[in-house]
Amino acid sequence: MNNTTPVENDPSEVNSPDVMTEKGEETHSIPLRTYLLEIFQTLILAAVMYVMIDAVIARVRVENISMLPTLHPGEFLLVNKIAYKINAMSRGDIVIFHHDEKEDYIKRLIGLPGDVVIVKDGKVTVNNQTLIEPYIAAPPSYTGEWQVPAGSVFVLGDNRNSSSDSHSWGFVSLDRLIGKALVVYWPPQNMQILTHPDIVSATSGSTP
Repeated sequence: MNNTTPVENDPSEVNSPDVMTEKGEETHSIPLRTYLLEIFQTLILAAVMYVMIDAVIARVRVENISMLPTLHPGEFLLVNKIAYKINAMSRGDIVIFHHDEKEDYIKRLIGLPGDVVIVKDGKVTVNNQTLIEPYIAAPPSYTGEWQVPAGSVFVLGDNRNSSSDSHSWGFVSLDRLIGKALVVYWPPQNMQILTHPDIVSATSGSTP
């Protein structure tokens, strides 16, 4: 006859999530509820960060040849959407703006409000200073003179003779500006930081 008295297991041991490894080390498993909560918190944080970044940075695809040789069709740019909310505009900036309800354009900022822009003999002058523009595809073959009104800017494509810009359809209202182009990030072989030379200050002392 077996007189062995049954031994009750300690409930705390039965329900314990602790696991003994082959080496006798004790590990602790994470409850499913805690694991799911951590995933949810991570997703929420990622969403908040995306919204914050999207409020500051835009991603833009170059669609045509008007900014050759600086920008090429198919390239993707990062654009600073708050650049002109915290800093002043500068001649030479590459800007993105709403051309109409359907299209956004990328051009070079040439004239600020109040500037007088003249294109003549293949040269561009602003307020009687000839611009130094090593980035253009070729000198412009057209001529014209424009007084930039308040609340607007004058823009040209770097591919001067194959660009729809201010010389053909006029000025860009400041409220249509999206931001300032910062960098080409795709494709990788074309990656570059976009420089924005002060093209008028660089010509100090020059004559038209």
